[in-house]
Amino acid sequence: MAEKVLMLALSPTMEEGTIVKWLKKEGETVKNGDILCEVETDKATMDYESIQEGTLLKIVVGEGGAAKVEQPIAIIGKKGEDVAALLAEIEKSGSSEGPAAVENAGGAAAMGRTTAGGVAASAGGPAAPSVADFGGSAATGNGRVKSSPLARLLAQEAGVDITGVAGSGPGGRVVKRDVESARGNLGFGSGVAGIPAGARSAGPVAGGASPHSAPVAASAVPSSLKSEIVPISGKRKVIAERLSQSMFTAPHYYLRLAVPADAMVKARAALNAKRDRKVSLNAFLIKFAAEAIKRFPSVNSSWQGSTIQMFGSIDIGLAVAQPDGLITPIVRDCGSKGVVQIDAELSVLIDKALSGKLKPEEYNGATFTISNLGSFGIDEFTAVINPPGSAILAVGSIKKEPVVGPDDRIEAKTLMRLTLSCDHRVIDGAVGANFLSTLSSFIEEPVRILF
Repeated sequence: MAEKVLMLALSPTMEEGTIVKWLKKEGETVKNGDILCEVETDKATMDYESIQEGTLLKIVVGEGGAAKVEQPIAIIGKKGEDVAALLAEIEKSGSSEGPAAVENAGGAAAMGRTTAGGVAASAGGPAAPSVADFGGSAATGNGRVKSSPLARLLAQEAGVDITGVAGSGPGGRVVKRDVESARGNLGFGSGVAGIPAGARSAGPVAGGASPHSAPVAASAVPSSLKSEIVPISGKRKVIAERLSQSMFTAPHYYLRLAVPADAMVKARAALNAKRDRKVSLNAFLIKFAAEAIKRFPSVNSSWQGSTIQMFGSIDIGLAVAQPDGLITPIVRDCGSKGVVQIDAELSVLIDKALSGKLKPEEYNGATFTISNLGSFGIDEFTAVINPPGSAILAVGSIKKEPVVGPDDRIEAKTLMRLTLSCDHRVIDGAVGANFLSTLSSFIEEPVRILF
């Protein structure tokens, strides 16, 4: 008997998913465990594994379309089985369930489905094809361009005029790959939107050097500003909810230090001189933070209302910039790993983060977080605590500054400014201060982690 295939919650915080690509076609056999399609969740692009068997009789939500969790995206049954009744049921329940194809190629009302010519199917009319033809014009009747929210965001950040981009999505819709292609043709390279090619995280990429050390020639950029309402993506919604809850629930306080970083920079240079693959500065910061946490374990804990959860593993997340928000890949059990192993794992995680391929277990549950904006030339900033952790370290740029020495002589030192945000329900001021002081001593004299 034919049955609906429902959108599953592919991450703990997912409320809605967008179909990126169907890997099975209508009429093909589906077995339990087969990958039906790729779904963009609030955090990453995930494989949708079928838990049903039979023939894929109908695709209800086409590529580019969105559906809330528990809404139907397809129908599976016996080959040749009549699915008219199920389609009618899905269409009828659209007003209460929410449209099964919230954002399909034509953005049509009712079921959100579009005919090959781009004409919306009416609520009471015959079912239109679930996937519109690819190619064609992306222009709509009111002069706007059919495009996904992510494509519009990418275009805006890259300075690409989306009205001149050819759409390869359903019904000629402009999607992410189209903007990236247009961006590459303009000479921006293949980096994340708004971030140069090769940029890896929200902090120092290869060496933590400030961008001021390599001036970029200024060039005129045409304005692409437009007045428009941009739909909130699932990821942006979750970010807003989690950080609002953190900011207005956890009583934040902030501790700041300017730390001499010459010894850390030299230690990293000495290590990298013997290696083909360079170890990142972020790996050193993660290692030093883990060593400081060993000495002050209450920093590695979480407020649970009537209890405080003390974590048995030091799982440190690093904030990484994606085109549509931040994600925090996590290196697990940092307390038992050296800087080289941390860097190797971090590199893989960042690559997966930038390609949207992180699994939920790779970005959920950091016990401590580092946010590094040094590569953007930011000297100092404060960060919002990333639940379930109780502290986050904000790292600024490394640069030479005049410092008054013990003998009142002024000398140039390489300083890094750190700001530790703490949840006062869990971390007392003295504990936070001692933790940051200890972390700073490791940065100033890396040999200290040996004793």
